[in-house]
Amino acid sequence: MICSYAAMDDNKLETLQRVEKEMGQTLLAFSCHEMRPAQLTPEQLERIQALEEDLGVVIVAL
Repeated sequence: MICSYAAMDDNKLETLQRVEKEMGQTLLAFSCHEMRPAQLTPEQLERIQALEEDLGVVIVAL
């Protein structure tokens, strides 16, 4: 499963912000999707890991 920030229209965003103010808490909205990781060779995995280190991010191959 992969989750990312949810895309929300203005109405949904306003509702979220209203509830944040009511609760006095920061709320984050995520959307999650079922995905299967790619089957990588050891060489491909090594290349991705080097890229992650260079860029300072986490990379997922699908």
